[in-house]
Amino acid sequence: MGRPKNFRREQVLEKAIPVFWKRGFSDTSVQDLERATGVNKSGLYSEFRDKEDLFVESLRYYLAKQEKRGLLTEEPLGWKNIETFLKRGPHSKDEQKGCFSVSSMREFAILPDEAHAIVAQSRDTLKRLLVKNIEAEGSKMDPESVAEMVLVFFSGLCIERNLRSGKNSPARKIENLMKVLRSV
Repeated sequence: MGRPKNFRREQVLEKAIPVFWKRGFSDTSVQDLERATGVNKSGLYSEFRDKEDLFVESLRYYLAKQEKRGLLTEEPLGWKNIETFLKRGPHSKDEQKGCFSVSSMREFAILPDEAHAIVAQSRDTLKRLLVKNIEAEGSKMDPESVAEMVLVFFSGLCIERNLRSGKNSPARKIENLMKVLRSV
């Protein structure tokens, strides 16, 4: 009989996410994950099939936590929710900048299909929520098209958070986008 595990799955995921986020999937070794989580290889593999499974579960866990933040579901629906989503959606905590999901998209060519599906489902959910908020404002433009533009803008903001240049203020960019959105 094996030893009982002395870690919680959620704790491992919480500690693995920053490693994957900073280094990416391909540049993260099992040794990096052992150091970060404090769980040895056999412990990790008793909980997760392999590094791919740990990455996929980390992505799933991260997105579930983001969804619970409810940034696009506050009543009343409208532009305020979208502005809040753009301002508070991307992270800037320690070395975690932007969005783990957006950052993971740069490695889609090597990620498991399950990771693609999780990200696609998350983006579809975000798009539906954005459309509801846009419809609540009675925009003259097609709500689906506006939602797609907001998602692209969000991805760009997340990527910019990783740039060292502080010259371009995200707050100013968001303010300018919201002016445009409110006028159409």
